[in-house]
Amino acid sequence: MKIAIVSDSHFKVDYLKEAIEFLKKENCEYLIHAGDICSKVGLDILKNSNLKYIAVFGNNDRDLFQFSQDYNIKKEPYYFKIEDKSFKLMHLPMHLTPDTDVIIFGHTHEFSCQYINKKLFLNPGEICAREKEFVECVKLEINANEYIITRFFRKIDEDNFMKEEIKYEQ
Repeated sequence: MKIAIVSDSHFKVDYLKEAIEFLKKENCEYLIHAGDICSKVGLDILKNSNLKYIAVFGNNDRDLFQFSQDYNIKKEPYYFKIEDKSFKLMHLPMHLTPDTDVIIFGHTHEFSCQYINKKLFLNPGEICAREKEFVECVKLEINANEYIITRFFRKIDEDNFMKEEIKYEQ
């Protein structure tokens, strides 16, 4: 299975849409947003992506609470399963306990990936290019015996995404 993971879009809806379209070309079947969407337009982009999606509220998403009935956006931490893998999704990295197979968080605007005691901890970095001049997103591929994490990033003044890949055996 292939999962598109993004976080911290902060009103940068053009970057969000671009990253999602790029990850769809990477054959992602699911979409996860780890919070700080900040706009209803961002929610519309998730909903209209034609991917199965889930998102959590970030610390800057208070104005989006009113739309929780119309979009698949949840309070953190949010627990769910995709196929046989358990996930915990949050924005703030306050619940980083290893109680699911995959723990996804945002807020720090920094890509982070660790595999500890057969638990994957993943922060996809930032869409908004606020802390650095990069748009970042992640493709998580889960196979029978490994996790393949591909970080895609591009400078805001360039057209093409670069990538780096990390593999962990399960």
